[in-house]
Amino acid sequence: MPLLTLDNACLAFGDVALLDHTELVLEPGEKVSLIGRNGAGKSSLMRALAGTAKLDDGTVWRQPNLRVSYVAQEPDFPLDKDIFSTVADGIGEAARLVADYHAAANALAHGDESAMERMEELQHKIDATNGWAVHHKVEQVLDRLKLDGDALVSGLSGGGVKRVALARALAAEPDLLLLDEPTNHLDITAIAWLEELIKSHRGGVVVITHDRSFMDAVSTRIVELDRGKLMSFPGSFTQYQVRKAEMLEIEAKMNAEFDKVLAQEEVWIRKGVEARRTRNEGRVRRLEALRLQRSARRDRMGQVNFQIDAGDKSGKLIAELEGVGKRYGERWVIKDFSARLMRGDRIGLIGPNGAGKTTLLKLILGDIEPDAGSIKQGTKQEIAYFDQFRTALDPEATLADIISPGSDYVEIGESRKHVIGYLGDFLFAPQRARSPVKSLSGGERNRLLLARLFAKATNILVLDEPTNDLDIETLELLEQLLLDYPGTVFLVSHDRTFLDNVVTQTIAAEGDGKQGIWREYAGGYQDWLRVTTAEAATDKAAPKPAAKAEPAKVVQKVAKLSFNEKRELDGLPAKIKALEDEQASLQVKVADPDFYRDSPAEVPKLNARLAVIDEELLTLLERWETLEAKNG
Repeated sequence: MPLLTLDNACLAFGDVALLDHTELVLEPGEKVSLIGRNGAGKSSLMRALAGTAKLDDGTVWRQPNLRVSYVAQEPDFPLDKDIFSTVADGIGEAARLVADYHAAANALAHGDESAMERMEELQHKIDATNGWAVHHKVEQVLDRLKLDGDALVSGLSGGGVKRVALARALAAEPDLLLLDEPTNHLDITAIAWLEELIKSHRGGVVVITHDRSFMDAVSTRIVELDRGKLMSFPGSFTQYQVRKAEMLEIEAKMNAEFDKVLAQEEVWIRKGVEARRTRNEGRVRRLEALRLQRSARRDRMGQVNFQIDAGDKSGKLIAELEGVGKRYGERWVIKDFSARLMRGDRIGLIGPNGAGKTTLLKLILGDIEPDAGSIKQGTKQEIAYFDQFRTALDPEATLADIISPGSDYVEIGESRKHVIGYLGDFLFAPQRARSPVKSLSGGERNRLLLARLFAKATNILVLDEPTNDLDIETLELLEQLLLDYPGTVFLVSHDRTFLDNVVTQTIAAEGDGKQGIWREYAGGYQDWLRVTTAEAATDKAAPKPAAKAEPAKVVQKVAKLSFNEKRELDGLPAKIKALEDEQASLQVKVADPDFYRDSPAEVPKLNARLAVIDEELLTLLERWETLEAKNG
């Protein structure tokens, strides 16, 4: 029996239909990822599934006695209580009695003798409602999520509050768990923990997320909300991408053929008087039907048009750090860190929340002074900063004032663009240019902040969690922009796929991030993970006595590059670039629907050549990595 069924669902805000006579069935044990463009209506749909909002039309059927837990994007509970009481409040009356008993016990432990009488009264009520089972359940969940029940929720970080929200949901032992952007504010370790929690949950799960690695890890089905309709794709996000690309290609061909027929009929109906006298009335009715069909068709939302003013080049050196340390009180947040950062580097910073990523960034950029070591700053640096908390956005200001205060135009390099047209590049309708920032969703605010950021001349981009709330298509476009950006990028992100696709090197906090030890690695998240996993396996497998001797053996075996190898290494980047350019050119041809119609015989040849290029690129990249490692 299904857990939940959505039938003929309709929901609209203004003239836009978020749900347009659509259906959904959720089966027990399914792990469903709900995706869609920002503003498509995902959160509205989730609230309807949870029963906290109503549809305009249609029905939501839930299995009798179905236990549903809903975790919203932002906490929907007071933050002034301790964690135990907050989690217990999410279960019901028996749990509230237990929470009161827990609070009275704490008061007694701190010397309040009057709490004894209150404890006795509560104990009788708890016995009568079998509340001790609830007490045990709450303690189990707190232990599983590593939360201190006596701590105040208000003293937690954003990630800590998210854990409390999950604890409230899990303590109710739901048959259906609904999660809206649960990875926001969680670090990579916490996201991996959440993946395991969802996979082990015996009930059904529906999660709104744009984290592609997360979806690949947990999803048994992808459900996309697109233009008011829900479409299901069994399997992981990677499998969805393949199937979706095929569907979009077919849709584009069908729409093009439809538009061609409609245009022909429009030409026919506009012919001279004699033709109109003899026209076929059936053909006229067909044209009217075509017009109605075209007006009812909802085209896909346009893509964000990212452009950035790269400004003048900075100096070749961005920053050189030698033995840098920074402490707050007795704790060293950064200890003996050295690095040389150059123009054009795309650097990812990863580590647990509170490890000191922001502090390290401020040291690199010269905003604060180190307590140990030295930092040599580069020259001609023009820095633009993307703040995850969006503090640069005044909620009362209009979108136009945020982008271009006091002017109707935006200067980008040598071009000049009207602010309404510029906002349109970021998918903001002209009528919204005078709307206040506070009317925007989280994803729309992130788009606005990016629009403000890219309107400035800059040669260093600092992006602190830019991926929160952005839809997948916008993420992919932002990735491409950063790859083409000629300046330097510093990226703080917990989106593993985004890191892998963008950064050239990674600076990571070691261990749990509390020792102040940071190391630099070549490549992105997967490269860092591969190296640290291999090191951990080596440390575990190596016998204790041989641990000191092993590095000496490795050093002795490393050989310098020969003359021919050095020449080969110098020539590899040009070969790789030539293949990548050819690959990009062929992919443009393959993506053109007319190519399949005009040159069908060429399709197999191009696909075969693309496969060969993939193999050649892989071989060259592996050879480059081998020679680079040998070069030391």
